[in-house]
Amino acid sequence: MANVLLIGATGFVGSAVLNELVSRGHKVTAVARNVEKVAKSELLDVVKEDVANVDAIAKLAEGKDAIISAYNPGWTNPDIATLISENYPKILSAAKKSGVKRLLIVGGAGTLFCAPGLRVVDSGAIPEEIMGGVRPLGDFYLNTLMNENDIDWVFFSPAGVFDQQGKKTGNYRLGKDDLIVDAEGNSHISVQDYADAMVNELEKPAHHKERFTIGY
Repeated sequence: MANVLLIGATGFVGSAVLNELVSRGHKVTAVARNVEKVAKSELLDVVKEDVANVDAIAKLAEGKDAIISAYNPGWTNPDIATLISENYPKILSAAKKSGVKRLLIVGGAGTLFCAPGLRVVDSGAIPEEIMGGVRPLGDFYLNTLMNENDIDWVFFSPAGVFDQQGKKTGNYRLGKDDLIVDAEGNSHISVQDYADAMVNELEKPAHHKERFTIGY
């Protein structure tokens, strides 16, 4: 079983990833703003820490098999763009400083291609009210991660929409840089299936220093 540092363990995606990790028997150190939201488990240590504290995050990550980051400052946070722009490079720095060999990031769908040469973020499909979270995370992937060679990273982009009430089916498709759509042209995935695929990638690494994506 793996020993994992999970950042953002109480968020929408992070909590699903946490549940999947624990259900498979992995040991998790969970970093969260609201530690009281995390259910107790003998496989789980919960730590309240600021992701901007590079030294503290690096110390927590030392000796772990991997770091999974589901960091999101909150879609309604007025400072979301600044926080993502500032904190994701710090998470990367902490990961490299810790000596952990693998960093798995809950990415966004914005940089996926929805047509030849056209990324979702530039297609007009994303509501302006969430663009502050979408664009800086995409910029981090395009401008920083794609030039990063000192750690084995992956940026796991979800489908265009998370099915809020969707169940875990295990019946999904993986891709690389193109938005995955179903027969009706919809791009969607349940958060439980996304978490399933993320933990599969942890257990049996299939992607290295690249992005991949998921959809039905």
